[in-house]
Amino acid sequence: MIKIAASMPAEYRDASSEELARRIAAAKESLGSRLLILGHHYQMDEVMDFADARGDSFGLSKIAAEQRDAEIVVFCGVHFMAESADILTGPEQRVILPDLSAGCSMADMADIDQVEAAWADLATIVDIERVVPITYMNSTAAIKAFVGRHGGAVCTSSNARAVLAWALGDEKVSARGDRVFFLPDQHLGRNTALSMGYEQEELVLWDPAQPLGGQMSEVIEQSRVLLWKGHCSVHGRFTLDQVRRFREEYPEGKVIVHPECTQDVVESADAWGSTDFLIRWIEAAPIGTAVTIGTEVHLVSRLAKEHPELTITCLDDEVCPCITMARIDAPHLAWVLEEAMEGRIRNQITVDPETARWALVALERMLEIT
Repeated sequence: MIKIAASMPAEYRDASSEELARRIAAAKESLGSRLLILGHHYQMDEVMDFADARGDSFGLSKIAAEQRDAEIVVFCGVHFMAESADILTGPEQRVILPDLSAGCSMADMADIDQVEAAWADLATIVDIERVVPITYMNSTAAIKAFVGRHGGAVCTSSNARAVLAWALGDEKVSARGDRVFFLPDQHLGRNTALSMGYEQEELVLWDPAQPLGGQMSEVIEQSRVLLWKGHCSVHGRFTLDQVRRFREEYPEGKVIVHPECTQDVVESADAWGSTDFLIRWIEAAPIGTAVTIGTEVHLVSRLAKEHPELTITCLDDEVCPCITMARIDAPHLAWVLEEAMEGRIRNQITVDPETARWALVALERMLEIT
């Protein structure tokens, strides 16, 4: 549930960057330890400059949960991230999303009604008790709760392999089911499953807009991983042609990409992995390395500034920002902080108790697995 807030006054939009920086800094000082500002890796520098912690969505939520003295948690990210923070934090903590329009197109591609309808359809074809639902962290609280209720778990791009192994079994653990229903990013699910040795024909795309996901019953029966037809609008921009152009310019250069990229781009890369993996790869790269990164441009630009000893470019040489993430800007941050100083909590994100309870089950299963 979202508590609808008033619109941001025009004075914040009209203020100069210098004035906004001064007001944000003053508000931070006034609120002191009561305040925690979380900055996702994809955030703009004008916001990230004031973050008390930077990281991925789950890592930042855990930081908020560990800092119980922070009564006000301002999550500079997108909606599903603030939901996760609200689920993990204590009842005395209030989570704020500076702009409620900061959503995630991928998360929105898995609507809870569509997912429940798909689950009912699957139950007419296979033993639904042997289907393990897995959802990527980039999903709504409602989807996480659905997964929790049906015996599944959440995963991140860092631990997707471990969670899939937990569900389908490997040489170390027995299978919990015959197949996985992977939500909402088809590319993370596909790239991870292929890296584990599953065959293409075992990976079946489920299109929620089509009856039975657009598949024949026998195809579903032979599946091992059912992939929800969702994707990231940013990582979907990266192409083989971009890889080719980079390699022509830098024959000795390296290509590293996020697993939300398409299969062909991932297979063409020198390395692929989560955001934390990409950051660690850059930190360990030899001086003078030319590297192009297939992920959100604000992170790439920040890494290029922090590592002048490397030649770092974004694989998409046009532009690939997360547009909804960019809605969290200095004017909105200044506004919600100054309102908080006056005791007015704007744009608070709250998840209803029942949804939060089951979503937490799915998150805790992930922690147990990894």
